Amino acid sequence: MNYQKKTVVASVAGLTLEGMDIMFISFAMSMIIGQFHIGMATGGLISSITNLGMLFGGMIFGILADKFGRVKVFTYTIILFAIGTALTGLAANIEQVYIFRFIAGLGAGGEYGIGMTLVAEAWPKNKQGRASSYVSVGAQFGVILAALLSALILPAWGWRGLFFIGVIPVIFAFIVRKNLDESPEWLESKKVKQNIDKQGKLKQLFANQRTAATTIALAIMATVQIAGYNGLMIWLPSMLQQSQGLSVSGSALWTISTAVGMIIGMLTFGQFMDRLGMKRTYGIFLLASAVAVFFYSYASGSTGVLIGGAIVGFFSNGMFAGYGALISYYYPIEIRSTATNTIFNFGRALGGLSPILVGFILEHANITTAMSYLAVLYCISFMAMLSLKKNQAERKPKAVNKLSEAI
Repeated sequence: MNYQKKTVVASVAGLTLEGMDIMFISFAMSMIIGQFHIGMATGGLISSITNLGMLFGGMIFGILADKFGRVKVFTYTIILFAIGTALTGLAANIEQVYIFRFIAGLGAGGEYGIGMTLVAEAWPKNKQGRASSYVSVGAQFGVILAALLSALILPAWGWRGLFFIGVIPVIFAFIVRKNLDESPEWLESKKVKQNIDKQGKLKQLFANQRTAATTIALAIMATVQIAGYNGLMIWLPSMLQQSQGLSVSGSALWTISTAVGMIIGMLTFGQFMDRLGMKRTYGIFLLASAVAVFFYSYASGSTGVLIGGAIVGFFSNGMFAGYGALISYYYPIEIRSTATNTIFNFGRALGGLSPILVGFILEHANITTAMSYLAVLYCISFMAMLSLKKNQAERKPKAVNKLSEAI
């Protein structure tokens, strides 16, 4: 297996585990709320605290990865992720759940950006869109795996059993990553003293006015991406159980249908990105997402719910596939991991508040209002995307390829 494929396999394994872990919270939410006697908004805080941990973990491990190497730092992210996942199953109260989810978030936050950076540095620019989409599909594999395991484990072992089972595959990811060589591009950059002086410095994300504007725009887009995903996936299974009378197994079927739509959307998005360019592809998917989530609130019947969920998943989370390539494109190698981890995990932390707001909306309004809120968010992201401009200071004129021409 060549180095390019190894980076994809390793990153897919990591995102599969991460996606599975996040959806464990979704399926276990009603049981956790019942056991600890908390409200829906308080339950939504579990996901928000996890995302806050991802922000800190992303910043810390992103800086370390730029300074000391991509692959080496993976070891620490996997260990933290494993510890936090296992300890969640031992939580005696909601406060301990918050603490253990924060620990898991620290590890997961570092894992995403480093994996995406490895892929970006291993693949040529005109193939980064599809390579990034292959990796992003791993998160949906995790969603499907979580749905299947939840249907089997929750009735027999309860919510704690999910997190005990969830730690086992982390061992596999640890082994895969341990056998992955360091990024050749990063190793080469270590030889340039100017690059060494800039490595892993957050202030480089705001080095000049254009870079600062780019950082802010990308942070807005990442925030909307996570807010939309969490708003949909955390609460909709529970809402469908109530509004459509679905059982846990029925809501699991909805989740699988939506995840399949997301997978197809990601693969399609990657192909579009490499052929049409980043901005054009994001524009199409953002506007389509706004329309799809709004009209999904009017879906009824099992067929409408399943097909509508797949369509919403196709557009709203298909865009997830592009963020690794998108963020990596706008920053030089010496701060690439720092930028990817910090920006996307900032989006996770802020967008992670979405389940609290959606939970509040659902308690005081209806699903149409909640979906309208998500539609507005996608329109905001569209405006932020339009503001992105190529940072000529960081690019050599002769290094033009198909991807940069499309942008």
